[in-house]
Amino acid sequence: MLLHSLSGPVSSQAVADAIFSAIRNGELTEGAHLPSVRGLAADVGVSPGTVALAYRMLRERGVIRTSHGKRAQVSARPPVPRASLTMQLPDGVRDLTAMEPDPELLPDVGAVLTPDTYRPTLYRESNVAAELRAQLAVDFERDGIRGELTVTNGALDFMERLLKARLRPGEVVLVEDPMWTSTLSLLRTLGLEIVGVAIDDEGMRPDALRETLAKRHASALLITPRAQNPSGSALSAQRAAALRDVIAAYPELLVIEDDHASLIAGAAFHSLTAGREHWAVVRSMGKALGPDLRVAVAASDPGSAGAVQGRQLIGPGWVSHFVQRVVAALLASPEARNQIADAAEIYAQRRRALLAALADRGIEARGASGFSIMVPVPDESAVVANLALRGWGVRGGEGFRMSERPFVRVCTATLQPAESVLFADALAEVLRARAGHRE
Repeated sequence: MLLHSLSGPVSSQAVADAIFSAIRNGELTEGAHLPSVRGLAADVGVSPGTVALAYRMLRERGVIRTSHGKRAQVSARPPVPRASLTMQLPDGVRDLTAMEPDPELLPDVGAVLTPDTYRPTLYRESNVAAELRAQLAVDFERDGIRGELTVTNGALDFMERLLKARLRPGEVVLVEDPMWTSTLSLLRTLGLEIVGVAIDDEGMRPDALRETLAKRHASALLITPRAQNPSGSALSAQRAAALRDVIAAYPELLVIEDDHASLIAGAAFHSLTAGREHWAVVRSMGKALGPDLRVAVAASDPGSAGAVQGRQLIGPGWVSHFVQRVVAALLASPEARNQIADAAEIYAQRRRALLAALADRGIEARGASGFSIMVPVPDESAVVANLALRGWGVRGGEGFRMSERPFVRVCTATLQPAESVLFADALAEVLRARAGHRE
């Protein structure tokens, strides 16, 4: 299967590519067992560590599945996730797992509804309702973003349609490490290869991106400019400029910015898309106005807009213009805009309160914007389980990370400052107990 395609110095990437090619051309089918690590290493003439790393790379892409003591198997293609949208927590556990806005901080939709909010929309209407175009064009323009607008049912809907139109299975997409699990699931479902790039509080690191681009031919870069999930990182002006310099040498790279929390992120917007030929900035309204509105607006180059809108025409056609007019009315309302601004400040206060409480107890954590912070821990599953026993639900980082060290994610959107102290005490107790156990 593999030997005929491997020659010369063989790397883990070469082994992974050979296995992927065998799956794609039908030599290996769903459920087929791969050779053992030691067996394949002996056949190819490499170390078991080289094959083990190749298997890990394929597992992270969703191409194969592994379990302890058993041979790796080819996954179903595409690997569509079936997990629940929320973690199941015991009764009485305070839920800090969900990346959801505080319902109490959402603007009043009913206050902007008028008799003419609904009016008949026929098949030949444009993708973007005129009222929403007028509102969002101004917001994008203010941030220096000038492109064709497209409305979809959320940010993931836009990204799926664009990536499916522009990329083929097996092509490489660069993402932040760690990265939002739903985005990773989307990329795996599309059969794309995910390559993580290290980040810090200012977002993706230029040195790591430069090194990755030098080693791998990437087709797309998917980045979160602020309110990154799970780290809470936000691009600074200096960091964005440095990243633009790195990608300037790769003009064909498609750059997608998922600005999912734009209105309430608590950080300024800095883009990498200036001067790019292939690009998109997508902004979801869910965090600020309510998830059930299901509206995201993207600005992009005309080709990307055409690709997404064309795929919409053979599916849902368009996003309800009634819902678009509701969103536009909220964005045009001074009262709603004030509520959104107040909410952004409250979210920032809650995030800072938890970071301060953890710092007071000597616990390292990070989160510069948005709803989440991440806390490095020695053992994710043990910390999650022991916090649940103490009445706190958080999420382990395994589903988010590639090379990042273990951590737990804490969502602060509904966490009151007084609760931050209680949670920090509980986490400090868990970490002390784990440290004592190791000793």
